[in-house]
Amino acid sequence: MKTLQTDVAVIGAGSAGMTAYAAARKAGARVLLIEDGAYGTTCIRVGCMPSKLLISAGEVAQAARHADRFGIQVGPVTVDGRAVMARVRREREHFLGYVLRRIDAMPAADRIRGHARFIGPHTLQVDDALRIEARAVVLATGSEPHLPEAYRGLGERAISSDAIFEWETLPGSVVVVGPGIIGLELGQALAHLGVRVLMLGRGGRVGPITDPAVRERAIELFNRDFQLLPAGMPGEARLENGKVRIEYVDGAGSRQSGHFDYLLSATGRRPRLQGLALQHAGVSVDAHGKPQFDPATLQCRCDGSASPVFIAGDANEQRPLLHEAIDDGRIAGANAARLALGGEPSAPARRAPLVVVFSDPQIAIVGGGYRAHQASAPAVGEVSFSNQGRARIMGANAGLLRVYGDPASGRFLGAEMLGPRAEHIGHLLAWALQCQLSVAGMLDMPFYHPVVEEGLRTALQDLQRNLHNARLQQTAAS
Repeated sequence: MKTLQTDVAVIGAGSAGMTAYAAARKAGARVLLIEDGAYGTTCIRVGCMPSKLLISAGEVAQAARHADRFGIQVGPVTVDGRAVMARVRREREHFLGYVLRRIDAMPAADRIRGHARFIGPHTLQVDDALRIEARAVVLATGSEPHLPEAYRGLGERAISSDAIFEWETLPGSVVVVGPGIIGLELGQALAHLGVRVLMLGRGGRVGPITDPAVRERAIELFNRDFQLLPAGMPGEARLENGKVRIEYVDGAGSRQSGHFDYLLSATGRRPRLQGLALQHAGVSVDAHGKPQFDPATLQCRCDGSASPVFIAGDANEQRPLLHEAIDDGRIAGANAARLALGGEPSAPARRAPLVVVFSDPQIAIVGGGYRAHQASAPAVGEVSFSNQGRARIMGANAGLLRVYGDPASGRFLGAEMLGPRAEHIGHLLAWALQCQLSVAGMLDMPFYHPVVEEGLRTALQDLQRNLHNARLQQTAAS
């Protein structure tokens, strides 16, 4: 058996893995990149890019249906499902080309094809013909969709979010189980494209929203496009006359059933850790078999001590987003190189948390949102977009923005938004949070007229008043 020696071995050539490879090389380490599947990231193959292609098609169809509100007549809207899906795959291949060219630019000797598994803390075996001895290892194996056992009897009629992009055309109906980010984006896109959609959840969750007021508005608005039952309690699902028959609880609490062409399981993704033989790496795992690690350095733990293994991207489930996976890769790759070359891992500052959902209206969560600050009783400001000037002009006057501030310091803490242009307003708020701006300082920034951001100013003004009142109450109490 051939043996290779290296400073750092990176398992997985997705966004986190490729970034870890580059970061470790930049730090002066010898690096090998190991991949056992097709090259290309989750984002490009089955995530961000194909989903946004589907969403964009749905947005065009929906805009055409409602053009009459602007005095424009376009006639009946017809969706060519085959053409829609063909464009999704064609454009996906275009984006995939960039990643493949990046892989091809890496030295051939650094790229290893095959399945890697640990046979010791510093030793990997790749298939049956190669052994790699590495001073440090980065796990960047990504994630895969989870199909609950209850739906596996549905055969090809139960699909994951990965499989949807392989459809040749659009079905007539889909029941979506899981109103998380993936479920919301894909379910609404399908509804906009003329597919009958029922979306079911269990605990009342709607995407990443944690603010009860924003969640209530979201349920109301999404139900205009498709039937959303966030507490629908999906029950037995079985095949009946070639269709999926599923039982659920309706909004009135009554037990119902319906028939659909497909069941889309959007209950989340799981780290791809099977077959790595982590027990031979000495990595400590939790009750679910997931590696325990330092969230700041991404270094895995080994019976309470440090391990030569690092974990990055979707594999660690810490922040399963592309930009966070890239940051993870940079941190894990650099730290693996430091350890391999005799140094100590570092804990660089992370960017302000930002989550965007490309629904309609869009959702943005900044600074962890309401749940992250609920216990400290923050001051809250809000604005409804139902009558906001620019939003009304665009015919997009729906949604709610809630912003949070610290009564003691007057600093901005975060926000939850459901509304127009949330992807852009979310960035402004994340930048303000990372710069540790006060609410007063944010109000000193320019706001042009007429723009949707004027709604943000209204929310901040409301927050500033409530911060002032909170300080007055604290003074009176003392």
